[in-house]
Amino acid sequence: MVTAGSWPDRTIRITDPADPRIAEFTAMRDRDLAGRGDRFIAEGRVVLQALTDVLDDAGSGRGEARFVIEKVLFLENRIEGLGDLIDRLDADCPVYVAGREVLDAAVGFAMHRGILALGRHLPPPSLGGFLEGLPDQALVVVACGIANHDNVGGIFRNAGVFGADAVVLDQSCCDPLYRKAIRVSVGAALRVPFCRGGSILALVGELVSHGFEVVGLSPRGAEELSRFQPGRRQVLLLGTEGEGLPEELLNALATLRIEQAPGLDSLNVATTSGIALWHIAKTMGRIGR
Repeated sequence: MVTAGSWPDRTIRITDPADPRIAEFTAMRDRDLAGRGDRFIAEGRVVLQALTDVLDDAGSGRGEARFVIEKVLFLENRIEGLGDLIDRLDADCPVYVAGREVLDAAVGFAMHRGILALGRHLPPPSLGGFLEGLPDQALVVVACGIANHDNVGGIFRNAGVFGADAVVLDQSCCDPLYRKAIRVSVGAALRVPFCRGGSILALVGELVSHGFEVVGLSPRGAEELSRFQPGRRQVLLLGTEGEGLPEELLNALATLRIEQAPGLDSLNVATTSGIALWHIAKTMGRIGR
């Protein structure tokens, strides 16, 4: 890290939107559709604040090293108010500054709020190792087949608000580090640890082997959510809208339903996650203290 107040000496001015030093920020809308592997774009002060908080926690030993900020790109008229964040970046992280026309031309749209960062996710080597790092009393959200970025972002936001320890996503879920998912989550996709990959059946089997009790949410659930008493290591399993969870899982697991008025068959999955997490977190003593 650099010393406080040293940020003006770090800025590098960009005058050409085609400058290769900011190539990762170019035409982000199209590149996001193609995916970025473990790299992602963080936009806006709130999201960058969340990312630097996670990095600070890792640096102080309060959390795992899960991200790296590789470079940042700021609008020149925003730079004066970002000194505190810039001073928290590693000394070797380039800080690029550009005018409005250059930045909009490079990025391809004007919704970036003048604050952009290129981050890299350091994924856990295995789900087993990831789960072993969780506390004895743990609450984990598992997502199955959720391909809508708004829903994934909403689930992460709810997981953060209600104190979930982690989110696990199967191989058919969309990337929680897409710009829109991060933005909808208000940075919670960066704050809440997560692990991705594998079939939902394999993920559930791994969770059970690590002592987790798994319960699935479904409009056809056998038990009312309001009556549910969670265990010490609890998994809340959410399925995609429409098809829901696979029938094989519904037949093998305990299932919950949220009581609702007649007429519509189900709630939005992000809304469902918020209601269910509120009940489970409150019952586990994670909120309201």
